[in-house]
Amino acid sequence: MTGAILIGLAGGVIAGLLGVGGGVLFVPGLVFFLGLDQHHAEATSLLAIVPVAIAGTLRHDSYGNVRRDDALLLGLLSLAGAASGVALANVLSGQILRDGFAALMVLVAFQLVRRSLAVDEHGGAAGREPAPAPAAAGGDTANASPSPRE
Repeated sequence: MTGAILIGLAGGVIAGLLGVGGGVLFVPGLVFFLGLDQHHAEATSLLAIVPVAIAGTLRHDSYGNVRRDDALLLGLLSLAGAASGVALANVLSGQILRDGFAALMVLVAFQLVRRSLAVDEHGGAAGREPAPAPAAAGGDTANASPSPRE
């Protein structure tokens, strides 16, 4: 029970903070701490992520961060992919699923590190928001509204 509580809390925080859906922690947590096999961990993670996704989306939406058209398109297209993925997962061994999950995590980590180290043409890190322009001499900055990320 303690393992499930820790996995749930950590997965929720990571999902809200990084938008990873929590499955990155849920699946390994369910395997290592609760002893589920890979098939059961993946299926359980898919159900567990529903309330996390709802809570995270509502909170992000309150900040204006949700792009509904993109979300709807991704969601609708992923329905067929999820059904196909589940069918494929049920004919593959747990070892293949575990290796595939690990490979995906390594690939994502590699891409994140690569992008964070890349330098764009302005000398800043690629993918980061540009710094705000300095205020003109004597300009009124008192009424400027800060970005929600500042």
